[in-house]
Amino acid sequence: MNNEDKKPMTPRKIAFILIPIVLLAVGGYFGFNLYSTFLAPNISGNEKYIYVRTGMTYDEFLNELNTKNTLKNIGKFKAAAGQMNLANSLKPGRYAVSAGLNNRTLINKLKSGNQDAVNLKFQGFRKKQNFAAYLAKNMEADSLAFISVLDSTALLEKSGFNPETVYTMFIPNTYQIYWNTSPTSFYEKMLGEYNKFWTDERKQKAKALNLTPVQVSILASIVDAEALYDKEMPTIAGLYLNRLNRGILLQADPTVIFANDDFTVKRVTKSLLDVSSKYNTYKYAGLPPGPIMMPSINAIDAVLNRQQNNYIYMCAKEDFSGYHNFAETVEEHNINAKKYREALNKRNIFR
Repeated sequence: MNNEDKKPMTPRKIAFILIPIVLLAVGGYFGFNLYSTFLAPNISGNEKYIYVRTGMTYDEFLNELNTKNTLKNIGKFKAAAGQMNLANSLKPGRYAVSAGLNNRTLINKLKSGNQDAVNLKFQGFRKKQNFAAYLAKNMEADSLAFISVLDSTALLEKSGFNPETVYTMFIPNTYQIYWNTSPTSFYEKMLGEYNKFWTDERKQKAKALNLTPVQVSILASIVDAEALYDKEMPTIAGLYLNRLNRGILLQADPTVIFANDDFTVKRVTKSLLDVSSKYNTYKYAGLPPGPIMMPSINAIDAVLNRQQNNYIYMCAKEDFSGYHNFAETVEEHNINAKKYREALNKRNIFR
C-alpha cells in the first residue's frame, strides 16, 4: 500500500479511540478509590480491640483511633464512616479487630453493636476489693462502681444477701460478659447463675446438714483455704461439721489470717489469735459472718458431700507436702502438732 492510500485521523476517530481510554482511567480511579475506602484491609495490628466507651462522642472516638494508630489509614476510615453515617449510630462496646478487616465490615460492627464478649474467669479471690479490681480491669466500669453494688444493702437484701455474705453468690467459672455491662446488670447475671447452680438436689443436701446455701458456702470458703488438694476437701468438711454440730470452736487458722488481713502469714502465732474480729474462729463460736474467700465449686460440693468421720483436729503434715494429719482425740492431735511445730522451727519459720 502506498503512503498516498493512508487516510489522516479525523477528530471523530481520535475521539472514538480516546474516550474509552479516558473512561477506563476514570473508572479505574473511582474503582480503586471505592476499594481502598471500603474494602481494603485497614487494621494496623497495633491494637487487638477497639473500645467505644459509654457516652463517648464521635470526635473522641476518631481521636482515640488516631492516637493509638489502630488503623493504617484514618482518612479512608473517616471517608467511609461519613458515607455510612457512623456518627449517628456508633454503639458502645468492645470490638475485636484483626488483619484483613476492612472499613465497611468494621463500621457495620460499630453501628450494630455487634461487640465481642469478655471471658471472665474468676476463682479464689479473698476480698471484694480484689474481685472488684479484677472486674474493672476487664470491663468498662471502675472498681468503685462494682464495690458500690457489692456493698448496697438495699440491693442485696432483695436477693437474700448482705455486704458480708454477697461473695457467696459468685460461683467461680468462666463467663462471657459484654465489656460495657453495668455493675448492676453484672450482679443480676451472677444472681441468675447462682440460682441455676443451687439446684433442688444441692438445696436438699444443705438442708440435711441444717445449713443454708449461704452457710454452706461460708464453710466451703474455709475448707478451700485449708485444702491444698481437692481430694482432702470432703475430709476437712466432715471435720468442721463435726465441730459445728458439737458446739466446738472451729479454730480454723485461715479465718485468723483473714481477720488479720495478712496473707503472708505461714505460722499462726498467739499475737494473731488475739485479734478482735468475728472472723476469728478461735474466739467466736460458729461460722464467721461471711466467706473468707470466694469458694470453689469443688469446695461447696465437698461440704454438701462431706466425709462421715469422727475427726475433730487437723494439722499440716510435717513434711510440708500440703496434706494434713487428722485426729479424733486431743492426745493424737498434740503429737501431730508437735511434729509440725518442730518442722517449722527447723526451717526458721516463726511467722
